[in-house]
Amino acid sequence: MQNKDKFEVHLDEMILKVELCQKEKELKSCSDCELFFTCELRSDYVKSVYNSMSKGETGGFEF
Repeated sequence: MQNKDKFEVHLDEMILKVELCQKEKELKSCSDCELFFTCELRSDYVKSVYNSMSKGETGGFEF
């Protein structure tokens, strides 16, 4: 089992929060939500994805 760094742990927490929000609103995706563009939870989730990928470093990504 791989040890997760703080960025991966935070991402896992954010995924659970987003999934709970979707379940409470009976949605399968954030894109179906009326708050899609203004949602703070979604914005925090997106930031946690980028931080998980970059490990908190700034700059571009290599895919």
